[in-house]
Amino acid sequence: MTDRPLTLMAVHAHPDDEATGTGGVLARYAAEGIRTVLVTCTDGGCGDGPGGVKPGDPGHDPAAVASLRRQELEASCEVLKISDLEMLDYADSGMMGWSSNDAPGSFWKTPVEEGAARLAELMRHYRPDVVVTYDENGFYGHPDHIQAHRITMAALEMTELTPKVYWTTMPRSGMQRFGEIMREFHEDMPEPDPAETAAMAEIGLPDDEITTWVDTTAFSGQKFDALAAHASQGENIFFLRMGKERFGELMGMETFVRVQDATGAAVPENDLFTGLR
Repeated sequence: MTDRPLTLMAVHAHPDDEATGTGGVLARYAAEGIRTVLVTCTDGGCGDGPGGVKPGDPGHDPAAVASLRRQELEASCEVLKISDLEMLDYADSGMMGWSSNDAPGSFWKTPVEEGAARLAELMRHYRPDVVVTYDENGFYGHPDHIQAHRITMAALEMTELTPKVYWTTMPRSGMQRFGEIMREFHEDMPEPDPAETAAMAEIGLPDDEITTWVDTTAFSGQKFDALAAHASQGENIFFLRMGKERFGELMGMETFVRVQDATGAAVPENDLFTGLR
């Protein structure tokens, strides 16, 4: 045993991603005395600008957006009581197929080995017991999420560390419920076309393939407030429209698939730190 605190490291693509998928576990484990380290890979410069101005439109200044989003990220970290924030500050690549994918300095164009080497340095410094990031498809195909997955898995190979490793996911049953609630809040929302429905059906995992179900209901208020801290992106953060109570009902359980483990802990499990304490 050592005096080093148990440590969770979450590797995310953009400012606000930390709150959506892992805000509950970050808040919960911080409250339990675990060190929580957030690595944010991009500057978020392809987000909305003031007044909702979109990337590529007149008046959208990626540098100004990135500066504002850093302030919002720091505010979110305060809400979630995150111990340490590390920013790799790669340029936001935008959605798949955007010209910004290929812009100089974009995260998507950065060699995996380069990003992984920087992340490996942070891993050696913090020595996380648990690492959380996205799956191979970045959960829904965003290039920066995919790249965050790639550099995380490559960084782990570069170190001698053997943390428990998890990929964020959603149960298919939860995705179905999410679709129903979206229609509840958008009565004029058109029915999705069959191709879109089929694509949505592939997001997440069947419930019986999810290894880890962490109840973070008690921290859903913090998670909501962390999302709200990213006010400049409010138009894109659907969850804020449902209010804290409904948000807690829908988003109180955070789910993961465990892909690396040296503890021998049985699955399914209800704690990312099962076998470590």
